[in-house]
Amino acid sequence: MAKKQPTDSYDASSIQVLEGLEPVRKRPGMYIGSTDSKGLHHLVTEIIDNSVDEALAGSAKHIWVNLHKDGSVSVTDDGRGIPVDIHPKLKVSALELTMTKLHAGGKFDEKTYKVSGGLHGVGASVVNALSDFMRVEVKRAGVTHFQEYKKGLPQSKVQISPKPQNSLNSPTGTFTHFRPDPTMFTTIQFDPKTIENSIRNRAYLIAGLHFYFTDENTNTTKQYYFEGGIKSLVAHINRDKKILTDPIYIHKTTDHTEVEVALQYNDAFSENLQSFVNVIETVDGGTHVTGFRIALTRAINDYAKKIGAFKNGEESLTGEDMREGLTAVIYAKIPTQAIQFESQTKAKLNNPEVQGYVNTVVKEGLDTYFEENPADAKAILAKVMLAARARLAARAAKDAVLRKGALEGMTLPGKLADCQSKIAAECELYLVEGQSAGGSAKNGRDRKFQAILPLRGKVLNTERAQLDRVIAFEELKILTIAVGMGIGDTINPDKLRYHRIIIMTDADVDGAHISCLLMTFFYRHLPYIIQNGHLYLAMPPLYKIDIAKQSFYVYSDEERDATLAKFPDQKFSIQRYKGLGEMNAIELWDTTMNPANRTLKQVTIADAAHADHVFSMLMGDEVPPRKKFITTHAKTATLDI
Repeated sequence: MAKKQPTDSYDASSIQVLEGLEPVRKRPGMYIGSTDSKGLHHLVTEIIDNSVDEALAGSAKHIWVNLHKDGSVSVTDDGRGIPVDIHPKLKVSALELTMTKLHAGGKFDEKTYKVSGGLHGVGASVVNALSDFMRVEVKRAGVTHFQEYKKGLPQSKVQISPKPQNSLNSPTGTFTHFRPDPTMFTTIQFDPKTIENSIRNRAYLIAGLHFYFTDENTNTTKQYYFEGGIKSLVAHINRDKKILTDPIYIHKTTDHTEVEVALQYNDAFSENLQSFVNVIETVDGGTHVTGFRIALTRAINDYAKKIGAFKNGEESLTGEDMREGLTAVIYAKIPTQAIQFESQTKAKLNNPEVQGYVNTVVKEGLDTYFEENPADAKAILAKVMLAARARLAARAAKDAVLRKGALEGMTLPGKLADCQSKIAAECELYLVEGQSAGGSAKNGRDRKFQAILPLRGKVLNTERAQLDRVIAFEELKILTIAVGMGIGDTINPDKLRYHRIIIMTDADVDGAHISCLLMTFFYRHLPYIIQNGHLYLAMPPLYKIDIAKQSFYVYSDEERDATLAKFPDQKFSIQRYKGLGEMNAIELWDTTMNPANRTLKQVTIADAAHADHVFSMLMGDEVPPRKKFITTHAKTATLDI
């Protein structure tokens, strides 16, 4: 009997060679991380950072970023301008090479850019590949050249522009205008606040650089310019908190690496640490952050031993103890040639030698500071030692509150109506306000993948609550058990039981407060849930309109008015839903739980510092900042009366 041959042959003809920018359009996630909102905004930062690199090189002094009404973005700088002359070997304009070829750029040696945010020379070309339109204008010696592209393909040769789109007064500079390709992204809606955050951070990092951000949709322009550097950034983050000392600033430069660190402790329980490499925010940290943490722990422990602070058999302080109330910014400048990021998205630094260098610099800086400022040193030590005692007390209380293994999901709460599927990626957990709505949700759900957990009343405000109080609170205890991944030092993301956790509350003030309390819990105690896109808000309808023998569910006053306008002079009835309990199971499924019809809002953290500020202001103990917020925004509030 003849051997059965495989149906698919695999030989040399199976190997594809993608030319030009084809690899980017085939696998965009490899170059920008994702094709969701995060990846979309990565395009903007790539272009902004090209201009920032001109500032780092000592050329650009001003950067203009415009968000246009048609959804496009333009970035202009007064730097040197991308070269437009013909490349001696490839016989193509240097501008065209930069915009259409991967790994083509001026950042592969230390002559043009000693330090830069660009790494592989792929940033601008990747943005070009993922845009359905791009135009680049380069001004050199007062003459403007330009080239236009569609999906990465040049539409003409580089030529002199008779009518430049930019109005740059400087004799040199670069103008880049692009519109993302909607076929490559799940959304092409830019968030002005996300762009502003990127701009603000870069303005803090580069003293003396002027940024101008214009949003044509709101006809507003904002300017960012800071002289104080990262010390000012730390002070800005802690502006509404009770601080223990002035910001501590450490700075050292060698031939190859420059390190800046600013840190300050406040009386809160959470940590806010931001790290940057060559103005790129490394959201996943890396070796520079590891070096900082080691140095901080060693320096404070050494000081505690020096002054005899450890008594009655107290052990050394841990890195976890150092985090309570810590605000820190770590900024490393590394030569472009030497830098090692984990991927093109530059979320994590991998250079092993940087860890040791940062460790040494920060340890020496803190030792000196503690020696010269003993009052500040003792204030910080008291804060850290209090955190250590609270950690030990919380651990003991946790063991007393729950039997061993309870937080690991061994015994699910009885009020949880779990789903049938055990595949976390397809499972949803609805956190429902009240027993009445919980009953409707249980009866209306799809039992295969939707679980329901009714919550009674308002949960504990966990903004300033220690872990022992959190897990002793019954509703939060059963929520933690249902989620399954543990809490505190027991967290294990692999045991997360649902990849969509959906807060479903009434569309009123109490419902909004409950949502805020739950988001505070996740943000402070299970941040992994938010950071990885697992937390959502359900959007129940505000009105049910019966008109012309039809029923419509609408979600805003504007949608209500638009619906009524479609049926002039016809009798209608409107039901205003005050609570989820007013809907029966079928209505709740049709409007709020059916994946085919529902609207969900994903809870994300585009700006960690701003999120920390908002949670501290709205949910913390300090009344004046909250009062100021309320009086400032009172006139814009929509009152349901």
